[in-house]
Amino acid sequence: MLPPGSTIGILGGGQLGRMLAMAALQLGYRCIAYAPPGDNVAADVCADFFANRWDDARALAAFAAKCDVITWEFENVPLATVAALPPERLACPARALEVAQDRLAEKRFITELGGTPAPHARVASEEDLARALDAIGTPGILKTVREGYDGKGQWRIGSRLEGAALRLPGVHCVYEGFVTYETEFSVILVRAASGEVRFWDSPANHHEGGMLARSILPAGALVEEQVGAARALAEKVAAALGYVGVLCLEFFATRAGPVFNEMAPRVHNSGHWTIEGAATSQFENHIRAICGLPLGGTKTRFASIEMRNIIGEEALAAHQILAEPGEPHLHLYGKREARAGRKMGHVTRVGHGPA
Repeated sequence: MLPPGSTIGILGGGQLGRMLAMAALQLGYRCIAYAPPGDNVAADVCADFFANRWDDARALAAFAAKCDVITWEFENVPLATVAALPPERLACPARALEVAQDRLAEKRFITELGGTPAPHARVASEEDLARALDAIGTPGILKTVREGYDGKGQWRIGSRLEGAALRLPGVHCVYEGFVTYETEFSVILVRAASGEVRFWDSPANHHEGGMLARSILPAGALVEEQVGAARALAEKVAAALGYVGVLCLEFFATRAGPVFNEMAPRVHNSGHWTIEGAATSQFENHIRAICGLPLGGTKTRFASIEMRNIIGEEALAAHQILAEPGEPHLHLYGKREARAGRKMGHVTRVGHGPA
């Protein structure tokens, strides 16, 4: 158990790191963060910030020397960066990043644990894509195997003609057939080093342009029917990875059961509602887990909850939301440039009355 005053190191400088640091401060810890130069909003709330390249061995060593425990705020931290850090300082093994950074490896991993991903095939050439379209059919979506998120690095293919006309990006990809589903939902858990696991209620997620727009509770009857099976898979994933902290798995709720979409070994956008809406937020419970503190309760506190992302130039008028009915809870991330498609903040509204 880390005593108050210990230092938590965060790899990454975005809004998730910012909210982790805010939760850590409340529990008496200090945070430092490390990320390449840029609009690193986590720096606003950290005691120190290393703005250095991921491959800067000297800076990484100096960063690690100041940390009692090290975590990450997003899954695309280079594996070589993590390997350069003292393993005894890492909150959990880097295996979680290794799996999550490769969509094909992730799908194999999930299948081996008994989960069901969307039908898919590896694509490294035009011939591979043609075979995948024959085997899986259209419509579907082509994704880069590595990186790409919030709709980036993805191309929808509606027909064989569209597939034949598509210019491949020059990196390995995976083609996924579309899944017929009622809604998308998240399973978010926190796991302690002891193996104790707690789950938050699962929200229904609504996307626009490949980016999460809203998360809503309650999620509906179909999600409630399938959340047990989805949780069982998520707990297997966490155990197999030796995971410590908050982990999210996203699913499609289909008439045939939950279909795995993707995994995020970190706090997650669809869990932002927990700040106001749960007994303990995902950010606080992540800090508790990696510092060896008792886990907090995850019970939903209100009968209904909606979290909505604030994107791009919406942020310029975001303070007007505070005048709207329904007691909105506004969170702005302090980003300087409000460009299109960029998450600038979120707003959470909670229904009156207990859950």
